[in-house]
Amino acid sequence: MAQAEDTSLNPLSIGAEPTPAELVVDERDMPIPSLIRRNTLLLTFAEMFVGTGQQMVPTLGSIVVYSFLGSATFAGISSSVIGLTRALVSYPSGYVADRRGRKPVLLIGLALSLLGAIGMGMSVIWSSFALYLFGLLVFGIGGGTSQQQRRLSATDMYPPARRGEGLGFVLTGSLVGALGGPAIIGVAATLGHSLNLSQIAVAWFIVPLTIIPSIALILLIRPDPRDIALHLERFYPGYKPAELSTATIDESDQLSIATFLRNYPQLVAFVCMFVLYANMSMMMSLAPLQMTDRGMPLAAISLTVAAHVVGMFGFSIPIGRIADQLGRRPTIFLGIFISTAGTMFSALSSSYALIMAGLFLVGVGWSCGNVSTGALIADTTTAAVRGRAMGANITFGSVASVLAPIAGGILLEQFGAVSLVIVSVILMIPPLVLLFRLRETSPGQYA
Repeated sequence: MAQAEDTSLNPLSIGAEPTPAELVVDERDMPIPSLIRRNTLLLTFAEMFVGTGQQMVPTLGSIVVYSFLGSATFAGISSSVIGLTRALVSYPSGYVADRRGRKPVLLIGLALSLLGAIGMGMSVIWSSFALYLFGLLVFGIGGGTSQQQRRLSATDMYPPARRGEGLGFVLTGSLVGALGGPAIIGVAATLGHSLNLSQIAVAWFIVPLTIIPSIALILLIRPDPRDIALHLERFYPGYKPAELSTATIDESDQLSIATFLRNYPQLVAFVCMFVLYANMSMMMSLAPLQMTDRGMPLAAISLTVAAHVVGMFGFSIPIGRIADQLGRRPTIFLGIFISTAGTMFSALSSSYALIMAGLFLVGVGWSCGNVSTGALIADTTTAAVRGRAMGANITFGSVASVLAPIAGGILLEQFGAVSLVIVSVILMIPPLVLLFRLRETSPGQYA
């Protein structure tokens, strides 16, 4: 009797069943299931099409506002409105996504973006600043809602050790979208001349044609990424859902934005993205105006914005892998230093090449923070509350997008471009202090 009992307890015995520990596979060695690959590709292509239209705001916004108001003081208002709408919708849309799933919220956001683009095109034809602001508001609500859900869906479908990689892959879709921006401007110039319409108006009318394919692609995603996140072990054989023990915020907490702020890793993520968003939105809202003042053509400005977007998304996959292998903390550090260097290049130079290089680096720095903070937030929350956590983070970044372009426009008008660099350096101090105190014992694990 004793011998039989010993044999049954020995996992190496002939005929013994493997223990649960033996069935667990290292997350980094897991193959990505075909269904996850399919959904990731659909999200990536959707990101590609939407990204083409999204860069019209930084390309055209300050120019349109200047044409309406005749002053550079409020030239950054377009980026500010986009930031305001993201701040207003990110947390509520995250709440709905946690309850109803990611797809419905994604589709609503895309539909609103389509309507807003049409409104902005009509505002240019009718010379209505009020209609422009209304269309921009609708476009921003839709864009903020759908952008958050694409990012959230990417982290939902991957285990913790592969989250940076998954998020980076989806965000790379915007790289292709960036190449479509100058194409829209070029086609708009040709059609505008033929139809006797403003090039800017025609550009906005083309944007809905890039949103419709995205809606079709999102409809093909199944199951909903939220459902995948709730049951990762069903899609990854051998996966052990350890994140329930490592997540520091779950559904049992009384959730509000204050809940996330009291959690130190989440606080670090929020502050870092606030600063990186502030720096990026300030530079991107004002650089096209500075370039216009120097006589640079719209096509050249569009190419510069495209280079910036390449920086934002073109290196998302390697940045994601760095965040998975070296950790979220060092990757955010890297992003802060790169972003500051880019600001110095773009603000202090009158050379087209250096301005383009600077805005490219600002984009790369933002990308390091965007990928790493997204992974950090997913590391420290369960799937049931992740939408609200992502929403709270984007809310903070969006507040920065509201304030920074307005403050930057005033500083540029009153004190010149050097003041933008000084503000950028000062902004980077708080996140650096918080990052030094963050203890990441291994990638995705926090003490």
